[in-house]
Amino acid sequence: MEDSDAVIHIAGVVNAPDRKGFEAGNATGTAAVIAAMKRAGIRRLVHVSSLAAREPHLSDYGWSKAEAERHVEASGLDWTMVRPPAIFGPGDAELLELFQMAVRGFVLLPPAGRLSVIHVDDLADLLVRLGGVESAATKEAIYEVDDGRPDGWSHVAFAKAIGHAVGRKAVRTISLPSVCVRWGARIDRLLRGDRARLTPDRAAYFCHADWVSRADLRPPADLWTPGIATETGLEATAAAYRAKGLLPSLSSEGVRRA
Repeated sequence: MEDSDAVIHIAGVVNAPDRKGFEAGNATGTAAVIAAMKRAGIRRLVHVSSLAAREPHLSDYGWSKAEAERHVEASGLDWTMVRPPAIFGPGDAELLELFQMAVRGFVLLPPAGRLSVIHVDDLADLLVRLGGVESAATKEAIYEVDDGRPDGWSHVAFAKAIGHAVGRKAVRTISLPSVCVRWGARIDRLLRGDRARLTPDRAAYFCHADWVSRADLRPPADLWTPGIATETGLEATAAAYRAKGLLPSLSSEGVRRA
């Protein structure tokens, strides 16, 4: 960190076997970043949190992100925190399986709810801008960001948007009861161990009905606004998956070839 003007703290743990793993990666890790900044004499910190920090009781992940926020708030630094919603874009591994299901014509979903999303390039643009800003407006501010869609997306609407992005004229969406999602997490852990995407901890917050970014916590419009339409970003994401061989092309039966 020496000779730096600001720190953008992005690193974190999204999957761990227990609360201690989340705490080490997110809470203790953030405290270590703050200590290193103070040793280097750096004042400006842009900290990437998560919407999950709003509901720390739901999951160990959310709890650890809330603990990280607590360290930042007590740091005495010139800090700004950003709570992203679901992040997507080329290279993302977290939403890949939704795209793979959509190619097959169906998408399994958690119970009915709503979420916000943001393209990774839009988020990166905001973080870089904040790193160079020192003003009363951003000091000790917590921002919740999204793609600019009012009230976010329903789970079904987002799944259908992914289907369109992969070239499907229509996809079947199947909203599972929370008990099925939780059992699915147990099965995924048994089958794939530490490589499981759906863990019991994730199942807990996936089943929460409201992961929509708050409009009153959006960054000032003169500082940043999202520039990538989600539909366009999803199509680019699907193309990137295909280029890496992670997503098959569609057959011509009932769909257009991507």
